[in-house]
Amino acid sequence: MTQRADIERTLAAYFDGMNSERYDQVAALFRPDARLKAPGTEWVQGTAAVEGYYRAALGPYPDHRDEPTRTVIADTVATVEIHFKGALASGIPLEFDAVDVFDFDDDGRITKLTSWYDSHEVRSQLRAARAAAGDRASG
Repeated sequence: MTQRADIERTLAAYFDGMNSERYDQVAALFRPDARLKAPGTEWVQGTAAVEGYYRAALGPYPDHRDEPTRTVIADTVATVEIHFKGALASGIPLEFDAVDVFDFDDDGRITKLTSWYDSHEVRSQLRAARAAAGDRASG
């Protein structure tokens, strides 16, 4: 049976790995058959796909930080409220709140992760950032 301490250790390692861009170590926290889904994406399955997803999703943000602001653990599920703050390669900032829901196995490995955020708001910020970058390039 998964212990709360196992879940807390996995979550700490997850956010440490995410914030230091060690996506291979993040993927190692997932069970080999684990699944991951974020808004606007298809499910990805398996540790290689999870690692690839994070590299692709966070690649445009050389500066980024996921800051857990609240964690609720119930049995083998952890719900984490997160404040994301980053910047595109152009230096233009992006900031939003998200909720990640983690499911764990008996060994404290992640079996499923769903990420939830206002994708409309994030896309609006990205459009504005791209427009501002275009203005800088033409000015």
